[in-house]
Parts: sequence; C-alpha cells; structure tokens
Amino acid sequence: MKKYLPFNRVVPRWVIILLDFFIVTASFSTSYFIVYRFEFINIFRGYFLIYTGLYCLTSLTVMYVMRIHTGLIRYSNTRDVLRIFSAVFASTLIYLVTINVWFLPRWPVNRVLINMIMLVNFSVSSTLLILLRTAVKNAYYYINSYSSATKTVVLIYGSDNNAVLVKQALESSVKTNFSVIGFIDDNPNKINTEIQQLKVYDIDKLGSLLKKRKVDKIIVMNHHLDEQAKKNALEKCLAFGIQVLTVPPSDQWIYGKLNLQQIKDLKIEDLLQRKQIQIDTTRISEDLHGKRVLVTGAAGSIGSEIVRQVLSYNPAMVILCDQAESPLHELRLQVEESFPDVPIKIFIGDVRNYTRMRKLFIDFTPEIVFHAAAYKHVPMMEENPTEGVLTNVLGTKFIADLSVSFGVDKFVMISTDKAVNPSNIMGTTKRIAEIYIQSLKNDPDNNGTTRFITTRFGNVLGSNGSVIPRFKAQIEKGGPITVTHPEITRYFMTIPEAVHLVLEAGTMGTGGEIFIFDMGEPVKIADLANKMIKLAGLQPEKDIKVVYSGLRPGEKLYEELLNDGENTMPTYHEKIKISKVIEYSYAQVNNDINELLALNKQNDILGVVNKMKEIVPEFLSKNSEFEVLDNKNVTLV
Repeated sequence: MKKYLPFNRVVPRWVIILLDFFIVTASFSTSYFIVYRFEFINIFRGYFLIYTGLYCLTSLTVMYVMRIHTGLIRYSNTRDVLRIFSAVFASTLIYLVTINVWFLPRWPVNRVLINMIMLVNFSVSSTLLILLRTAVKNAYYYINSYSSATKTVVLIYGSDNNAVLVKQALESSVKTNFSVIGFIDDNPNKINTEIQQLKVYDIDKLGSLLKKRKVDKIIVMNHHLDEQAKKNALEKCLAFGIQVLTVPPSDQWIYGKLNLQQIKDLKIEDLLQRKQIQIDTTRISEDLHGKRVLVTGAAGSIGSEIVRQVLSYNPAMVILCDQAESPLHELRLQVEESFPDVPIKIFIGDVRNYTRMRKLFIDFTPEIVFHAAAYKHVPMMEENPTEGVLTNVLGTKFIADLSVSFGVDKFVMISTDKAVNPSNIMGTTKRIAEIYIQSLKNDPDNNGTTRFITTRFGNVLGSNGSVIPRFKAQIEKGGPITVTHPEITRYFMTIPEAVHLVLEAGTMGTGGEIFIFDMGEPVKIADLANKMIKLAGLQPEKDIKVVYSGLRPGEKLYEELLNDGENTMPTYHEKIKISKVIEYSYAQVNNDINELLALNKQNDILGVVNKMKEIVPEFLSKNSEFEVLDNKNVTLV
C-alpha cells in the first residue's frame, strides 16, 4: 500500500522552496500583526507590503544560498535544525542592515517596532520551518512503518553512537525490511533510558522482552564482537532463538551509507574468535622487509593468508608455489590488486618433483621459506598412506634440502596438533616431517646457515575442508548435520591469528624449535553444530537434526599439543611457547626416512605404515585397519 503514497517519493526542490516561502511570509505577517495589535486598518495604510516583500526577498535569497531546500525533509536531523536557525538569523541581520542603511533615509520608520517585529518573527519563523520538517519526517516514518506487521522486528545491540548510526541508517533506507523497536545493553546507567524515542532494554530481561515485543533479530556491529561480555550476551540471544545480524563499523560503509548487502548473519567464527592478538610488527618487518620469500602451498587456506600478510611488510619478492592452477590464479589477481608495488612470481609445481623445485630455487634464490604445502585430511590419508608420505614427508624433505643447498636464511614449517601422539597416517607424516626438520640442525652440510623452525597449532576456522563449511552446506540443505561423536572436541583458531603467530614465531626462532600456539579452550564439535543451527535462525533437533556417524578411521576424540615426554618453555609472547623436544641424529633420521621412501616406492602399504610406527613409536592407530600393526607379535607378509 505504501508504495502508492506520495511520502515514498522525493518531493521536488521547488515545492520545498514554495513551502518555505509561504512559511516565511506567514511568519513575518503574523509577527507584524502581533506587534501592531491586529489593527488592520493602520497596518495596511502603512508600509506593511513593502516591509513584508523586502523581508521575503531577503529570506528567500539567504535560504537559497544556504541550500536549505536541498535536503530530503524525511531525513532531517539536528544539523538541519541548526541550518534553519542560522538562515533565519542571517536573514534577520541582513534585513535590519538594509532597513537602517537604505530605508531610514527615505521613509519614516519606527525602529523600535521593527526590532520587535524581527524578534517575534525569529521565533515564529524558525519554529514553523522546523515543525514542517518534523511533521513530514514523522508522517513519513508512520507511513513507512504502516506495514510493520510484515517487517522484521529488530533490536540493536549497544547504545553508543555507533548503535544510533545503525538505527538511523535502517530507518532512512526505503528498501529496508527492518522495524527497530529499541536497543539492548548491559550498562546499568543506560538501561530504561531513551535514545531518539527508542528505549534501552536490559539484556538480562531479553526473555520477557521477546514475549512482549516478538523480536525476530538483533543487530550488532562487528567491532563489538571482540569483547567477551558482548559475546556472552550474543550467545544468550541465540539461546532464546533470536537470530543475530552483524554490520561493519560506520567507517566501512559505502559512501558513508549502510548498504543492506553489508548486513550479514553472525558467523560462528565471530563467536569463536578471541581477543585480538598483539604482534611485534617491528620485529617481523625487520625480518621480512626487502627479502625474497617463498610460500609453498600458497593457494591453500593458510598459505594464501601467509602471502597476504607477508606482502604487507614490503618484501623484495614473494614466490607463490602451488600445483592448484585456478586457486593460484585467483590469489594472484587479489594480491596484485592489493599490493601492486611488490613483485609477485607465480610458480606452478609439485613439491614432490625435485627437479621442478630445484628450478624454483635456481631462478628466484629465496631467502625465507614458509612451507605450508601438505595433505591434511585424516580419512583421505588413511585410505592413501603412500600419497601422504610422498607429499608430507618427501615434499618437505625436498624443500628443506634445497633450502640448505641454496643457503636459505630461514625455513618455517606449518605443522599440526595431529602430529602429537598421532593416531592416523596424516598426523604421523607431519610428525616425521617435524623430526626431519629438527634433525637438520645437526646436518653437517647445514653449518647453521639455515634456521629450521616448526609451528604447531590446531584447526583453523573456515579452512578448506574444515567442519564449518561442511556444516553450513548441510544446514542450507535442511540437514541433518553429521558429527562423528557427541564427545569429540577440537581446538580452533582463525586463519589470520594463526598466521600472525606463525610470522611472530618465525622471527624469534633460532633453529630447531617447535613453537606451540595457545589455542584457547577446546570446543565440542556437537556444541559447534548446535550454535551454527541457532545462528541460522533455526532450532536444533526441531528444524535441523544432529546425527552421530561414528569416529572416522584415524580419528581420536581429543587432540593434544604436546607429545609424550615434551614440555614447554615460555617466550616473550604470551600466546607462543617452545616445546622442549628430544634431539635426533640427522644421520639416523635421514636413514629411516630413506628406508620409508623406498618402501613407499614399492607401494608396500603395510611396510610403509609399520616403518612409520618405528620412526614415531607413539603412533598408535585408532579406528583403522592399521591397528593390527600395533600388535608387535604380528608378522608382515
């Protein structure tokens, strides 16, 4: 219905000028009548028409110059009110100057009466001009909310200036489908107060408010999500089944206006994200500035973020190495647009191809290497152990050996918490890679030239193949969400904060260390699934079911960050610790890996897995066909 009403259309500027001109004329006339006590006979015998015409001409000129008519009346605010006062005041001053300079020498004028008329007129004129805009604005919002029954009823989290800006942006948008009914906050000084005619409600009374006002959603600005108290409040909203939406900070709005496309559902990553990590950018800059940096696995989740963050420190060159052509092409387009001044080299190749990798080192002679290329999916590697060995062990060995041969200053390997007391092929291949990297400290060919550093952390939010994108896809299909076990837990970290710590650890490493990152508290995957269902505005078990499929091959309930016999030492960064590990003989490790690779070349799967268990004695298979090898009495055929 409201689309047929004139309030939903933009009124031409000339109409506003005419309305203002009518108000100015009526105001001056009324003021004139009041001062002359409505003695109309004397009024019209005098200079009424001349006085009125001169004032109207003056006032109209001033308002046109000050562009009072250009603003949309429906969006009038306090600045518009001040402009009106300024225009009326300027008109009054100009008029009085004109009367005294031009009118007094020619005609008799009662200066006292003129001053009184202008004083009364200032009040009447400014009041009526403001009332016009207020009336139109209120009428517009009344008509715009006429169909509020079909609108989404929302509350805005917070009661600061940013929250007010969100409220104004939503109300001023013609296309919005939101009806803002108030604010919620936990600040006792603001609860039950009013902001722009909307009440500030107590977050603790959200349940009763939900029943009274039938709130559909809550809107919060992204920057509020860093505070734990606010995250707890948002989880309370989810517990009541209220969907949470986020908007970016006002300085990120397009052309200073909130675009409805910027209003997004709250993501599980927002709730799991912890307090922003502080890093020593000066040390990292000194480490990377002007250096040639190689990133293997550059097209992957971690590798691509390493590329982006490294580029921000103005290196001399960044070499992006991966065998995934299309993702590498997309990454190249992104980083060349964001960092046009840093040379970027694309090198398509497989880390398992020694000849191709040697070509990379010959052509670009990298000084720092971030080795992120790896197979990482546990069930896939359990079914294809020889491929896991080729990429995670042989590929790492090739890149590490070439780093020694070409005198690379620093080699930083990205490892995983699944390498700790591994229960699967993937974790064990990463642990063997860790052992080899550490042993290179004792390699006689190295002579300490290349510092080898290992970083170990858990799952990253939103990475390719992680549970979060999978759960999202299952929710979009209407469920069910599949979780392997009701008690399974994992550590989570966002990709940017993981890479922040990788760069920080890379600067502090002297060679041979394994750096352990503070992953926070472990998260139950079942709880994660239920929260994601609620974030979608649905109810677990009612709208989307959670089913348990059983542990997959090689999967264990709880991940660890330290191997048996390991303990940690603190560093200057509270989120990074150094694992005190057993040192390995390079000759012995190199011999063991060569035997493993020989078995792998023969495609002797049982022999390969058995050799992996010899190299990593703590490797005990779980829920896997290779559990039989943990029985030492078994004879391999």
